[in-house]
Amino acid sequence: MTATTKDVGVDLKDRVGTVEIRRPPNNFFDNALIAQIGDAFDAFDRDPECRAIVLAAAGKAFCAGADFSNRPLTGALAEGPDGVAKHLYKEALRLFRTCKPIVAAVHGAAVGGGLGLALVADFRVTCAEARFSANFNRLGFHPGFGLTTTLPRLIGAQKAALMFYTGRRIPGDEALAIGLADVLVPKAEVRAAAHALAEEIAQSAPLAVVSTRETLRRGLAEQIEASTERELTEQEWQRRTADFKEGVAAMAARRLPHFLGH
Repeated sequence: MTATTKDVGVDLKDRVGTVEIRRPPNNFFDNALIAQIGDAFDAFDRDPECRAIVLAAAGKAFCAGADFSNRPLTGALAEGPDGVAKHLYKEALRLFRTCKPIVAAVHGAAVGGGLGLALVADFRVTCAEARFSANFNRLGFHPGFGLTTTLPRLIGAQKAALMFYTGRRIPGDEALAIGLADVLVPKAEVRAAAHALAEEIAQSAPLAVVSTRETLRRGLAEQIEASTERELTEQEWQRRTADFKEGVAAMAARRLPHFLGH
């Protein structure tokens, strides 16, 4: 199977499927991009030749989050090719329902919703230069993309709270130390190391891997669905606040925000 959509490259080699985000340099996402990734994952789930998936990205960042310049395409309902309108988080939920194991090759920034996308994967291969940040509160609004479930599940509630409240950027070596990443290699080797891990997984019995993964992740998609409903409710009213406008303006100007609490 080899296919390419507008923003996503798809390939299958040696029983490992690769899904590459192609919106360089920052790989900002919207509904359409998440839908294309979901379609690629669904296709690999149906393909018996695929036993593991690598999620990678072209450009400087792995994914720098949502494109705030296209608000209607990053939060509101958007009509898909089937004529049915779905919110971004409904599209994101499809990713968490993927059956086959996923390895993320995080060679650059995974910020905001981009961190949420990285945490869709079972494992993350990264480098010291990468940066992981749940910067939502620094932008003036509530975390999203299921991170209120996935981040504490991965690194613990205390460390997750610290990342949420401060919005600090965690380098790759620290990400490895706290369990946010699983493998640390030189930047030039991230993609190859992710493929090597996926190939190692692909050497195991595929039915056993999928069933073990289902047991380990049982109930996760349902938790994500509940958490994204809460996240969306909070984000919608906070997007209308002065603090959110200030957070976005400060980010664009690369300065510290001056929040007033309204």
